[in-house]
Amino acid sequence: MATATALVTRLETREAEYRVQPHNIEAEQALLGAILVNNDAFYRVSDFLLPDHFFEPIHQRVFELTASLIRAGKIATPITLKTFVGEIDLGGLTASQYLARLAAEATTVINAGDYGRTIYELAIRRQLIGVGEELVNVAYDAPVDMPPREQIEEAERKLYELAEKGRYEGGFQKFDAALYTAIDMAANAYQRAGGLSGISSGLRDLDQRMGGLQPSDLIVLAGRPAMGKTSLATNIAFNIAKAWRGERQTDGTIKTVDGGIVAFFSLEMSADQLATRIVAEQSGISSYKIRQGRITEAEFARLTDVAAQIEKLPLYIDQTGGISIAQLVARARRLKRQKGLDVLFIDYLQLLSGSAKNGQNRVQELTEITTSLKALAKELAVPIVALSQLSRQVESRDDKRPQLSDLRESGSIEQDADVVMFVYRDEYYLKGKEPRPGTEEHNKWQIEMEAAHGVAELIIGKQRHGPTGAIALQFDAEVTRFSDRADEMRLPDRE
Repeated sequence: MATATALVTRLETREAEYRVQPHNIEAEQALLGAILVNNDAFYRVSDFLLPDHFFEPIHQRVFELTASLIRAGKIATPITLKTFVGEIDLGGLTASQYLARLAAEATTVINAGDYGRTIYELAIRRQLIGVGEELVNVAYDAPVDMPPREQIEEAERKLYELAEKGRYEGGFQKFDAALYTAIDMAANAYQRAGGLSGISSGLRDLDQRMGGLQPSDLIVLAGRPAMGKTSLATNIAFNIAKAWRGERQTDGTIKTVDGGIVAFFSLEMSADQLATRIVAEQSGISSYKIRQGRITEAEFARLTDVAAQIEKLPLYIDQTGGISIAQLVARARRLKRQKGLDVLFIDYLQLLSGSAKNGQNRVQELTEITTSLKALAKELAVPIVALSQLSRQVESRDDKRPQLSDLRESGSIEQDADVVMFVYRDEYYLKGKEPRPGTEEHNKWQIEMEAAHGVAELIIGKQRHGPTGAIALQFDAEVTRFSDRADEMRLPDRE
């Protein structure tokens, strides 16, 4: 193609002055020519190709105009385009002559998709070069208030965005593909211990109600302070990590067969505080005795045995406080890529920050956070368990059992979450209502305290995949451990 030769010559002249980024002028010309000859070729590339993906500016302009005409229901040909392109000198050719040459020398429409993918991949490579150049420039002239770790996370974010953009497989799929996925999920549930479609929480009644923690679900675990949210989360995280079993695949990767690899973002407690809790839960020795050193030699031996077991578990803790949702997403992606990831815990939602856009209030910020977490759960195909505080309006009611409306900035949390669960312990509130000893009210209070002692309710207030209702759990306050209760002590469903 003569015009291709002219453009290549012009680019070679440029290359003599500086290094030219990856491109393929011939592929761009072949695709545009195919579209001008048969507009149906446009739909082979329209779902992933944009004008900016073309290297040559005139090709960007031609593709943009062509797309506008076709989407408006009009025909795009050299004749209909020439009035919009304007006058451009292309090595002795006018714009209308260049368009006519593209159409005249066009190749088969069948190859349009291949040409489009070539152009797309080269555009991604050019963007990759841009990320690398920016990384080098910022490293040379980094602002004083920008630590290297922040630059690394920003670079990771941009690279991951490119990795996601560098795919053109999206769009519609035949329903049978989704159907096969559903059948595979049922088959896996049949083969997995306990017959669950999701990951077992280690709590029998919760698993029966939910079928395990489901991939891609955003699960919000909420409660007032001192209800035991963090304890329940650490219990479940430990149970999942302890049950982990993997099988090496033919490609060298390890596939999780049971349990899971767990990440725990502890924004409130330090890693050693969290570790002390888990050790206390599993050893049966209260955490305050561990912190104060008030343990016997036998108890210390039990502690070291438990610590040796926990040390081998696939449980990863990030104790960074006050991180943004963007940083959390980047770190979760990195762990998934490097170590694998099956379940993600966040303690807790209100301690995350958004992108700090100008004029953004806290409700908008939390909306951004919950939307991003739901998108991350789908992207990584893992359940995300996010803890959340409840508003103080619970305390003003006679019945202190939480409701969906008690969630702080509840709109986005309730909307984006697939499951919302509340932890409630009546014993906590009864303790503060002790009447004067010796009275009839005190005797009645003692009976109520005995009935409520060690009892916790896990109230499922919302579940997309199954029923709601209350589940009775045993709570050992001494070691902050939740466990199943005997069958006759289960609570009835609450409508």
